[in-house]
Amino acid sequence: MDINYLLSLQSFRQGINEALTPFMEFVSMFATTYLILLPVFWYWNRDKRNGLYALVSYYFCMLLTPIIKLSACVYRPWIRDGRVLPAGDSIRTATGYSYPSGHTTTAGPLAGGMAVNLWDKKKTRWLSVILVFFVLLTGFSRNYLGVHTPQDVFVAITLSVLCLVVTAVLFEYLEQHPEKEDWFLLAGFIICWAGILFISVKNYPMDYDAEDKLIVDPQKMMNDGYGDIGKVIGFIIARYVEKKWIRFRPLKNGWVSIVICLLGLVPMVLAKDFLRPAMTAWLGSHWGKLSFSVIHAFYYIALFPLFLKLIGRRIGRSKTRVS
Repeated sequence: MDINYLLSLQSFRQGINEALTPFMEFVSMFATTYLILLPVFWYWNRDKRNGLYALVSYYFCMLLTPIIKLSACVYRPWIRDGRVLPAGDSIRTATGYSYPSGHTTTAGPLAGGMAVNLWDKKKTRWLSVILVFFVLLTGFSRNYLGVHTPQDVFVAITLSVLCLVVTAVLFEYLEQHPEKEDWFLLAGFIICWAGILFISVKNYPMDYDAEDKLIVDPQKMMNDGYGDIGKVIGFIIARYVEKKWIRFRPLKNGWVSIVICLLGLVPMVLAKDFLRPAMTAWLGSHWGKLSFSVIHAFYYIALFPLFLKLIGRRIGRSKTRVS
């Protein structure tokens, strides 16, 4: 049934000469490349807690998704059935095992978390609706491109909602018991390394084709797992450093602060294009991706906020002189 659904979409896609394929590829790419910039900007410039809410929900998904993927080891649709022909360049960007959809578990907590934040005010509720629609569109794009089954997407959306709910409960608890946060961070750090150990030593399916070639290389499937768990490790380290020694406050000082924060997002994008390939070439795909993810998360959770704190002090002193 799931393959028949993909074949129906494929028939429609081919019937309109792949007219919608570039748009669907853009949706998928945006979800995993640029969507994170929205809660990061919110964290830096508007509301620290609400920005963290979306980001922590995302990190929960980044921890659970690779563990589920590398436990279930479900092959991609075109491996399961040769009639499925992924559209455009999507087969190259569809890394890792199939279940659940990693693009959807990225869009779910990031866009969903911001949708929850923006729902509080009536004038921004329309943005919440758009963000929820984007999550659903991301999931559909993975089906439309032929790289995920409906089950992959459904489980990914369910996992995203679960992470959003758990994060909300956790935040409420930590508001009442802030002294407990260090213990949660320590537990998360240990779980992350246990997850790395698990995906490194577990057994993987080793299926061969008629020419005795390995159909799916488990080592390649593990790459995203190292990278995703590395994001969580980076966040945990950065969050401890930020709350212990930096303790920045969002600037909220008009257009100047907006421009500063927008400029701060640029290195995040450039790092993926230049630093990540360099680190994987130097340290190998597993540890290179993990190390890059740690550095990347540390930059936007702690390092740039340190810069914002210093800038905020200068702006504050300037206002004092003027007054």
